[in-house]
Order: sequence, then structure tokens, then C-alpha cells
Amino acid sequence: MNDHTSDPATEAFLSHRNLLFTVAYEMLGSAADAEDVLQETWLRWTDVDLAQVRDRRAYLVRITTRQALNRLRTLKRRKETYVGPWLPEPLLTTPDVAEDAELAESLSLALLFVLETLSPTERAVFVLHEVFDFDYDMIAAALGKTPAAARQTAYRARRHVDARRPRTPVSAEETRAALDSFRSALETGDLRGLLDVLAPDVVFVSDGGGLRLAALRPVVGADRVLRYMAGSLGKAGGTLTGEATTVNGNPALVLRLDGGIDGVLAARVEDGRVTRLYYVRNPEKLTRVESETFLAGR
Repeated sequence: MNDHTSDPATEAFLSHRNLLFTVAYEMLGSAADAEDVLQETWLRWTDVDLAQVRDRRAYLVRITTRQALNRLRTLKRRKETYVGPWLPEPLLTTPDVAEDAELAESLSLALLFVLETLSPTERAVFVLHEVFDFDYDMIAAALGKTPAAARQTAYRARRHVDARRPRTPVSAEETRAALDSFRSALETGDLRGLLDVLAPDVVFVSDGGGLRLAALRPVVGADRVLRYMAGSLGKAGGTLTGEATTVNGNPALVLRLDGGIDGVLAARVEDGRVTRLYYVRNPEKLTRVESETFLAGR
């Protein structure tokens, strides 16, 4: 695709590009795969007769959704052979994403991790309806279903997600405070001080993708999490520092080992305690934490 925006097809695609990328990323949890989906969407869009399109935004989202569903099948096979837990790819986001509370919540690593437990169709319907507020007629057209079937799928997906996400929203300030405690503990080596921050049944999920050292299964329980982190620090062999940032619209830490990026740490906080920790170490997933990715909720 060239940079000229003189023709209507290119103008329409570029004007909605951030939205299309966000839809694809929400469905896939991978920026690289979302970019591939956008390329496929563009190729199909150039063959469309615009005179027959009443709503270009909805039509583009429909193409993107279908391509993302195809890509989900590829990702499923890839994840079956993935080493250890699979976490979404963290994105450094612009300030406006954090200001949109609903979009930031939908983009959080915590919720994207929950969306991994949905079927591809359930995830598509949840994303289109709950996140982007598309109606069931549009969703049905995108998925080749009836509106009634799309509504029923949305109900199942919403019930599944609601059972696994925090009951009450948590302020960014509360999450940032918890992560600041982590930063101080990691830099000083005083991990026992984190017992006041961690919930007794905290779950730590790390993703090294077989390329970096990470737990092959989630670590459960405050004492076990602290022991695992202490062991990891002992093997680090360098100076670990934390840098506060905003990833996927939410507070996070970029951890650096001797100045180089070691990983991204995100947290889920409930009732003042950290209940989930997500640590992405796979270097192939850390390419977008130093330059902003533009996302859109509408």
C-alpha cells in the first residue's frame, strides 16, 4: 500500500486503521499477527466495489474480523507447541488509551489472558459487542451467523469472562502503588516486604517462550511466588531496575537487567492486594514497549 490518500478506498482504510488494528489485536493478543491481518484486510478491501458499501467502517471491521478468526486458528496450533504459558504481547500505549477506562480495561493483560480461554467465535463476539459496541446484526454478518445466535454467543462469553475478572474496578493509582512496591523490592532485594502487597493465593504467570527463563506453569501462593522471584534474582547475574510505564492503557513496569529490557511486569489488584502477576520475558514480544502503538476504541 502506498502513502497516497487521494482515492476513497485508501482514505477509508487509513481513517479507520487504528480501530482495525485494535480489533485484531484484541482478538489475537499479538501485534505482529494484527499487522498481518491488516495487510490481508487491505488486499481484500481494494477488491470491494465501494458503491455497494453503505457503511465503510463496519465493512472494514467485518473483513478484519474474518481475517482475525482465520489467524486465530493458526495461533491455536502455534500455542499448542509453545513453551510455558502464553501471554499477550504488551504494547506501550498513548495517554488517551489510559484515559478511556473501558478501552484500557479491555486491553489489560489480565483481561486478554482471560479472553484466551474463550473459543475463537466467543472471543470475536465479545470483542465486537462488549468492547466496540457493535450491534448483533453487524456481528452476525461478520461471522456468518444469525443475530440470535450472535446474541447467545455473547451471553456465554460475557458470563465466562465475568466469572474470571475482578468484581470491582481498581484505580490506576492503586495498581501503580502496588507495582512501585515491586520495583523497590526488586531493586533492594528485600522481597519479604512484598508479603503486605501480595494476596495469599496470588498467581504469577511468566512467559519466556522457550527463549528466556520462565516458569513452565503458573506459580501459586505468596510464599512460592516470593521464592521463585528470589531464585530468579539470584540467577540474573546483573543489576535489575524497574521503570514505571503504561502498557495496554494500564500501569506496568519495564524491568531492565544492566540497562537492557528483561521483561514487562503487569498486575491485577483486588481489595488492595495483588492477585495476579503477569511477566512477559519472551524477547519476540518486547518489540513494542519503547515506542507507542496507536489504538482506538471507536
